[in-house]
Amino acid sequence: QLQLVESGGGLVQPGGSLRLSCAASGFTLDDYNVGWFRQAPGREREGVSCISSSGGSTNYADSVKGRFTISRDNAKNTVYLQMNNLKPEDTAVYYCAAERSLFRQCLPLYYNYWGQGTQVTVSS
Repeated sequence: QLQLVESGGGLVQPGGSLRLSCAASGFTLDDYNVGWFRQAPGREREGVSCISSSGGSTNYADSVKGRFTISRDNAKNTVYLQMNNLKPEDTAVYYCAAERSLFRQCLPLYYNYWGQGTQVTVSS
Protein backbone atom coordinates (compact mmCIF):
# COMPACT_ATOMS: atom_id res chain seq x y z
CA GLN A 1 0.00 0.00 0.00
CA LEU A 2 1.39 3.38 -1.04
CA GLN A 3 1.76 5.63 1.96
CA LEU A 4 3.31 9.04 2.63
CA VAL A 5 3.92 10.22 6.18
CA GLU A 6 4.86 13.78 7.05
CA SER A 7 6.70 14.78 10.19
CA GLY A 8 8.56 17.74 11.64
CA GLY A 9 5.76 20.22 12.10
CA GLY A 10 5.21 22.18 15.28
CA LEU A 11 5.04 25.58 16.91
CA VAL A 12 7.82 28.03 16.12
CA GLN A 13 8.37 31.74 16.67
CA PRO A 14 8.58 34.14 13.73
CA GLY A 15 12.04 34.01 12.22
CA GLY A 16 12.53 30.43 13.32
CA SER A 17 13.13 27.28 11.29
CA LEU A 18 11.63 23.84 10.83
CA ARG A 19 12.46 20.90 8.64
CA LEU A 20 9.61 18.79 7.39
CA SER A 21 10.12 15.21 6.25
CA CYS A 22 8.00 13.12 3.92
CA ALA A 23 8.72 9.42 4.19
CA ALA A 24 7.31 6.95 1.70
CA SER A 25 6.45 3.31 2.25
CA GLY A 26 5.06 0.69 -0.06
CA PHE A 27 6.71 2.19 -3.13
CA THR A 28 9.99 3.60 -4.39
CA LEU A 29 9.82 7.35 -4.14
CA ASP A 30 12.60 7.98 -6.64
CA ASP A 31 10.19 7.18 -9.48
CA TYR A 32 7.95 10.06 -8.43
CA ASN A 33 7.85 13.81 -8.48
CA VAL A 34 7.09 15.03 -4.97
CA GLY A 35 5.50 18.24 -3.78
CA TRP A 36 4.82 20.08 -0.58
CA PHE A 37 1.47 21.81 -0.31
CA ARG A 38 -0.21 23.73 2.46
CA GLN A 39 -3.70 24.68 3.49
CA ALA A 40 -4.59 27.38 5.96
CA PRO A 41 -8.06 27.62 7.52
CA GLY A 42 -10.57 29.04 5.06
CA ARG A 43 -8.12 28.91 2.17
CA GLU A 44 -7.54 26.60 -0.75
CA ARG A 45 -4.67 24.16 -0.76
CA GLU A 46 -1.67 25.69 -2.51
CA GLY A 47 1.63 24.48 -3.86
CA VAL A 48 4.67 25.43 -1.81
CA SER A 49 7.49 23.59 -3.56
CA CYS A 50 7.91 20.61 -5.84
CA ILE A 51 10.87 18.50 -6.90
CA SER A 52 11.28 16.20 -9.86
CA SER A 53 11.97 12.49 -9.48
CA SER A 54 15.67 12.97 -10.23
CA GLY A 55 15.94 16.03 -8.01
CA GLY A 56 17.22 18.03 -10.95
CA SER A 57 14.26 20.37 -11.15
CA THR A 58 12.47 22.30 -8.45
CA ASN A 59 9.93 25.05 -8.23
CA TYR A 60 8.76 27.31 -5.42
CA ALA A 61 5.85 29.56 -4.66
CA ASP A 62 6.88 33.21 -4.79
CA SER A 63 5.95 33.61 -1.13
CA VAL A 64 8.60 31.12 0.00
CA LYS A 65 11.44 31.70 -2.46
CA GLY A 66 14.69 32.35 -0.67
CA ARG A 67 13.33 30.96 2.60
CA PHE A 68 12.34 27.35 1.86
CA THR A 69 14.43 24.61 0.27
CA ILE A 70 13.14 21.29 -1.00
CA SER A 71 15.45 18.30 -1.28
CA ARG A 72 15.26 14.55 -1.54
CA ASP A 73 17.26 11.57 -0.41
CA ASN A 74 16.17 8.69 -2.58
CA ALA A 75 18.31 6.25 -0.61
CA LYS A 76 16.15 7.05 2.41
CA ASN A 77 12.95 7.26 0.36
CA THR A 78 12.37 10.69 1.88
CA VAL A 79 11.79 14.26 0.72
CA TYR A 80 12.48 17.26 2.93
CA LEU A 81 11.34 20.84 3.18
CA GLN A 82 13.71 23.13 5.05
CA MET A 83 11.82 26.23 6.15
CA ASN A 84 13.78 29.23 7.40
CA ASN A 85 12.74 32.72 8.47
CA LEU A 86 9.21 31.52 9.09
CA LYS A 87 6.41 34.04 9.13
CA PRO A 88 2.94 33.93 10.72
CA GLU A 89 1.44 33.65 7.24
CA ASP A 90 3.23 30.33 6.82
CA THR A 91 0.90 28.83 9.40
CA ALA A 92 -0.98 25.94 7.79
CA VAL A 93 -1.26 22.19 7.55
CA TYR A 94 1.53 21.01 5.28
CA TYR A 95 1.03 17.99 3.05
CA CYS A 96 3.39 16.06 0.86
CA ALA A 97 2.18 14.38 -2.29
CA ALA A 98 3.62 12.28 -5.10
CA GLU A 99 2.87 11.70 -8.73
CA ARG A 100 4.47 9.81 -11.58
CA SER A 101 4.42 11.78 -14.81
CA LEU A 102 6.18 14.70 -16.45
CA PHE A 103 7.34 17.35 -13.98
CA ARG A 104 4.93 20.27 -14.23
CA GLN A 105 3.63 23.21 -12.22
CA CYS A 106 3.37 22.65 -8.51
CA LEU A 107 -0.41 22.30 -8.41
CA PRO A 108 -2.43 19.93 -6.19
CA LEU A 109 -4.52 18.68 -9.12
CA TYR A 110 -1.49 16.98 -10.66
CA TYR A 111 -0.72 14.87 -7.59
CA ASN A 112 -2.27 11.50 -6.84
CA TYR A 113 -0.88 10.22 -3.54
CA TRP A 114 -1.18 12.30 -0.40
CA GLY A 115 -0.04 12.17 3.18
CA GLN A 116 -2.19 13.12 6.17
CA GLY A 117 -0.45 16.41 6.82
CA THR A 118 1.51 18.03 9.63
CA GLN A 119 0.60 21.27 11.38
CA VAL A 120 2.99 24.21 11.25
CA THR A 121 2.17 27.16 13.48
CA VAL A 122 4.26 30.32 13.46
CA SER A 123 3.43 32.54 16.39
CA SER A 124 5.06 34.49 19.17
